[in-house]
Amino acid sequence: MLTRALEVDGPAVGRTAPAVHVTCSAVVIDRDRRALHIGHRAGGQAPVPGGHVEQDDVTLLDTALRRVYEEAGIPPAALCATVEYGHEPIDIHIHDTPGIHDSDADPALGEPARRHYDFRFVFGLVSGAADLLPLREEVSGAHWRPFGAVTAPALRGKLVASGLDGRIEAVNAVTMVHDGRGRYLLHLRDDVPGIWEPGSWALLGGGREPGDVSLEATARRELWEEVGLALSVLEPVAVEHATGTNGMTVPVQVFSGRWTGDPAGLDLREGVMVAWFRPETMPRLRMPPSTRELVRRHAAVASCGTHLDPAAGAGAAQRSRSRAGSGRVPHIVGVHLYLRREDGRVLLGLRHPDSVFAASTHHFLAGHCEQESAVSCLVREAEEEAGLLIDPGDVELVHVVHMVDAPGATPRMGLVLRARRWVGTPEVREPDRCTSWGWFDPERLPEPVVPYTAAAIEGIRAGRVYTELGWS
Repeated sequence: MLTRALEVDGPAVGRTAPAVHVTCSAVVIDRDRRALHIGHRAGGQAPVPGGHVEQDDVTLLDTALRRVYEEAGIPPAALCATVEYGHEPIDIHIHDTPGIHDSDADPALGEPARRHYDFRFVFGLVSGAADLLPLREEVSGAHWRPFGAVTAPALRGKLVASGLDGRIEAVNAVTMVHDGRGRYLLHLRDDVPGIWEPGSWALLGGGREPGDVSLEATARRELWEEVGLALSVLEPVAVEHATGTNGMTVPVQVFSGRWTGDPAGLDLREGVMVAWFRPETMPRLRMPPSTRELVRRHAAVASCGTHLDPAAGAGAAQRSRSRAGSGRVPHIVGVHLYLRREDGRVLLGLRHPDSVFAASTHHFLAGHCEQESAVSCLVREAEEEAGLLIDPGDVELVHVVHMVDAPGATPRMGLVLRARRWVGTPEVREPDRCTSWGWFDPERLPEPVVPYTAAAIEGIRAGRVYTELGWS
């Protein structure tokens, strides 16, 4: 109906718009599950900041941002989108208003009856709180109301039923691709309006899409879509705040991944080019200062206080010293679930055919430790991947696999933890990673199986607690 009306009457903006009228509202929420309400001197309380779309508003979202700044004094930089709704409205309120005419004047000079479409967008507060300083004279004040006391019935119902709690979560993901020798892969963006940081060098990445089951999935999808790159391991390293094209703050999950190839051989699908750069050359590039600082911090940690010589020979010498034990090299820590039924069978999952690690191969339920303990990681992964509930008190360490895939590669420490009890039946919760779960006889493991998984199971059955792989 709205689309058809716009085709007939033209843009439904401003107070002189035709019979179909579009307005936008900003549903600003805090971490106490409250929504911002506005008081108007003439019309009393308005449920949320909002108003007419103007000609200078590029998008409906821009209208909502402008109105919350005008009516509450909250700038776009103090707001961010929610994971649940992103830049989509939580509600579209449709209502009719009667015409207004002056009996002593030409009725055509009044306002005709209109059907209003009010697009309501949800925003969270970046800092958890905000100073309310209305900038429009007609606004008498602003205050917060619990979701259950929101004056608009439809909006109230949606907020109460939602899981919105005002917490800030990352909605974008980028990857610092590095070669382990001090070089970082940067992407030169197109210099066209409407994209993030046009014409600048940036990390590969972008926004989460509905089909992404996690931010790591977002990062992997963006690497593939932009340059056709698939990395075996992505490690979360930080959450940074960037400024979006509309001025809002965008929380970004930053991953790191190692790759040593030639950028010229990549399948460039977006942007102008990709190239290797060292942190010391980045001040000469056009790029966001926050990205430059992020790379600098990562390089400082990666070098562990040891200067990375630009010459390849010096880099090789450094790797040789690390292998000899005189250098300090961060290890990747993985957590693996050893689940054994009363009949002696153990739980293994069949990884997805498109998985970048161990495709179509059986493996433990596993995950990489984030900013958490190994037991917490195991409990989280068990629920996320298979719907299993495990009490941390029922978890014990039964084996450790210390491995390296190839000379000079990043070492890995695999912690195999057993759960003595659990609740639930294994189910596929992340189908992009695992296609099925099964219980297998440890003496006749399915083929193929991840080598270190088989080694760990054999070690556990033999009563050993430690296995080394690949170090020779």
